[in-house]
Amino acid sequence: MVQLLQLDASPRRSRSHTRTLVQEFAERWSEGRPGDTVIRRDLGHEPPPHLTEDWIAAAFTTPGERTTQMREALAYSDQLVDELFASDVLVLGVPMYNFGVPAMLKAYIDQIVRVGRTFAFDPEAAAPYTPLVSGKRAFVIVGTGDAGYEMGGPLASANHVEPYLRTALGFIGIDEVEFVYTGNDEFGGERLQRSLAFARNRVADLISVGAVG
Repeated sequence: MVQLLQLDASPRRSRSHTRTLVQEFAERWSEGRPGDTVIRRDLGHEPPPHLTEDWIAAAFTTPGERTTQMREALAYSDQLVDELFASDVLVLGVPMYNFGVPAMLKAYIDQIVRVGRTFAFDPEAAAPYTPLVSGKRAFVIVGTGDAGYEMGGPLASANHVEPYLRTALGFIGIDEVEFVYTGNDEFGGERLQRSLAFARNRVADLISVGAVG
């Protein structure tokens, strides 16, 4: 059995194209793999807290030396990291905000990129950082106001969503990441519908050809 972790970063509800496409991804997944588990975390409506000085102090204290207060400061982060390790595949719905990821998703990334948990640090080593997450894949559905932000597109240089997520996820060991784009939200009409249809077909292709297997 495989566990799919569904992450929605949009604060919009029915008007969110990324939510709709991620839900369709999860439903297609379940239809083809009824024995698997799908769990959902709604970052858009239940945003993770931002890091604090107490969190940072606790994270960089060795586990055996942490106080009760330090363990409490890291409890939510531990929950997210445990959930990540228990999952085999991630699917993220990410609207592009001002050329980058929403603050809610950035807060989630900050909570799961943890020294001693998802990466190791040895200042004496030639390569001081070692990923501790392995055997996982991620699918990212990105929604944009215009079109052409995908790699090779006319607006690719303004796309700071894909490079950031590839770097952050790859840093902890998730380097198999597939991106699907839907654009033209600000234009609407036929442009938007064509883009949504293309994204839906891409999602269907990824699942039907066994890309998630």
